[in-house]
Amino acid sequence: MEFADVVRRRRMVRDYDPGRPVPALVRERLLEHAIRAPSAGFSQGWAFLVLESADERDRFWAATTGGGAPDGWLTRMSRAPLLIVPLANKGAYLDRYAEPDKGWTDRDESRWPVPYWDVDTGMASLLMLLTAVDEGLGACFFGIPADRVGAFRAAFGVPEAYRPVGCVSVGYPGDGDRRSPSLRRGRRPVEEVVHRGSW
Repeated sequence: MEFADVVRRRRMVRDYDPGRPVPALVRERLLEHAIRAPSAGFSQGWAFLVLESADERDRFWAATTGGGAPDGWLTRMSRAPLLIVPLANKGAYLDRYAEPDKGWTDRDESRWPVPYWDVDTGMASLLMLLTAVDEGLGACFFGIPADRVGAFRAAFGVPEAYRPVGCVSVGYPGDGDRRSPSLRRGRRPVEEVVHRGSW
C-alpha cells in the first residue's frame, strides 16, 4: 500500500473480530516499527507490554475499568485479540541528558519544554497504528484512566519507572465497528491550522 493511502485510511477501530488473531509476524512487525520512532538523544525510553492471551486481556480490562458491567464501547473493544501498552520511562531521558556528550551535569527536569518521553512514546504508538493499516488490520489508541494506573501496574508488575501513555488495541475490524460521532465535526482544513511565516 502506498504511504499516502496508509495515512488517509488510518482511523480508530473500536470493534474487532474475536475469531481472527493477529498473526505473529504482523505482531512482531508492529513492535519492530514502533522502536524505529525518533527519541530525544536516542534515549529510547520506552517499553511495550504485549497482551495476547484471553487471561492477559481479561486482566487488563478488569484492572483498567474497575470490572463493572461493560457498556457498548467496552464490549466491542474487549474483542481485540491484541493489546499493546506503550510505556514511557522519564528517567531514561533524564539520565541520557546528564551524560557527557549532552552537556548537562544533572537530571534537572525543568530543562525539558515538553515531556519528550511521552512525545516519543506517542510517536512509537502512531507507527504501530500506521503499520496496522498497512497490514490490513484495525487499531485504536485509547487512554488508561489515571485512577486505574495503580491497578494496571499491580496486575502486570509494571515498575514504577514506567508510565503507560495509553493502549493500542489491534485486530481485524468486526461487524459492529462504527465511526466516531465526533467525526461529524469535520476535519479542519490546512488553511485553518497552518500559519506560514508568522501567526
